[in-house]
Amino acid sequence: MQVFRNWRWGLTAGIAVILLLGSDAEAGNVQVEHFGFMPDGREVDVYVLSNDNGIQVKVSNLGGAVVSIMVPDQSGHPDDVALGFDDVASYYTSNFGSIIGRFANRIADGRFTLDGQSFTLTRNNGDNHIHGGIRGFDDVLWSAKPVIQGDTVGVELSYYSQDGEEGYPGNLFVRVVYSLGAENNLSVEYKAVTDQKTVVNLTNHSYFNLQGEGTGKIGDHVIHFPASRYLEVNREMIPTGEMKSVQGTPMDFTDPHAIGERIDQDYPALNYGMGYDHFWVLDKPAGKFGLAARVIEPTSGRVMEIYTTEPGVQFYTGNHMDGNLVGKSGVPYTKRSGFALEVQHHPDAPNHPDFPSTVLESGEMYTQKTVYKFRVQ
Repeated sequence: MQVFRNWRWGLTAGIAVILLLGSDAEAGNVQVEHFGFMPDGREVDVYVLSNDNGIQVKVSNLGGAVVSIMVPDQSGHPDDVALGFDDVASYYTSNFGSIIGRFANRIADGRFTLDGQSFTLTRNNGDNHIHGGIRGFDDVLWSAKPVIQGDTVGVELSYYSQDGEEGYPGNLFVRVVYSLGAENNLSVEYKAVTDQKTVVNLTNHSYFNLQGEGTGKIGDHVIHFPASRYLEVNREMIPTGEMKSVQGTPMDFTDPHAIGERIDQDYPALNYGMGYDHFWVLDKPAGKFGLAARVIEPTSGRVMEIYTTEPGVQFYTGNHMDGNLVGKSGVPYTKRSGFALEVQHHPDAPNHPDFPSTVLESGEMYTQKTVYKFRVQ
């Protein structure tokens, strides 16, 4: 679906701004529902995307959050496989399902250097910076409009992040399109441009339970990563810079394993993360679109495959969920009741020259594409 067109630069009051002129496709059967209000009174909506196979996806303009994903099981019964909430307030205080930026994951000491200039970011994870800061992209209200082309329906979100926001340099204009097609693929396409050299690392932070949101633990889900290395981290979950082999460790998912099979083994990485909360380096060539993860839930028969252009995936098993957040079904989200698969660039990449670069030059375009494919077996 071509929705990013005619990028050009303009000048207003001496400040470089980006004008993105998109197609004015009609809404078609995309439904827009009122969801609530921001603390400042602005209205929050949900965009409902549906296909003829029983797949329905709801996306909010608050943080670009995926509110729900309805997927049939092997008997045709649909369940919501995305953790989330019925109220705006819970999204405003969490990052469930949301777009993460400007930089997903952690940056050590909340600082990095570009061309000899040091930049200090907000520190919201001890002494470190995580997921874009105190007010990341997950906490802002995005501009949104429905889009449709053929049998593909979607919602186009845009946000203008000002120079200095959370400490990042440069004005950054971001567009993200969620689209649902007839083949049960949820596609997420990201694009961004800046007027000043900066760093960018975007992802989506959806939590999944393929048996159904609110049904319990995710230990029986079977995971496969085509990744023979993972990033070693210290006790603060900051990468040491070493990419370690998964062979012979509980980090090895090159062959499928259940999440709960080895999660509590006495292994340094698992001890630091209280379970899985680590970055796997995919074996595919950098920038090439390919498989990042495959997840099978044996009871329902649901399968989710994730394909991406990104070099790795952060796998988090909800180790810190403590029941304080109550989901759509009225069930509290407790430890390991959902998992996240955040495809992205390497955490703390600005401080590791050997990692794939997350630098975005002025006038260049950041692009990323991730596709979630749902089926049954």
